[in-house]
Amino acid sequence: MARRGVHLGVVMAADEKDRFGDKLREVERAREDQYFAKRDRELIDRLRKSQGQEAQDALKDAAHMRCPKCGTHLRQRTLHGITTEECPSCRGMWLDQGELEKISGRETDGWFARWLRTEFPND
Repeated sequence: MARRGVHLGVVMAADEKDRFGDKLREVERAREDQYFAKRDRELIDRLRKSQGQEAQDALKDAAHMRCPKCGTHLRQRTLHGITTEECPSCRGMWLDQGELEKISGRETDGWFARWLRTEFPND
């Protein structure tokens, strides 16, 4: 009978060893799943950001030199040494930074000069 008890002890130890090995493999698989899930999320985030930037760049290119009122392509016009952008469709005119100051410097007595002096007084 002693022999049989020893034999059962060995079987139980092997069974416990197999269960422990199974648990280790499950933990390993879970860690691997977590790693790849995190990696997939990072890749998806990077892809979304790059697509968002590409869409912004495309929108900026499409709107460049377009009339904000009607969407027609603007053309440049130079008058008295000042280059402005003009819409051939709605006849709107747009000034870049510094162009209004150049125009106001040329104007001295008209209504436009009076308006500019009230809106942009010299400090």
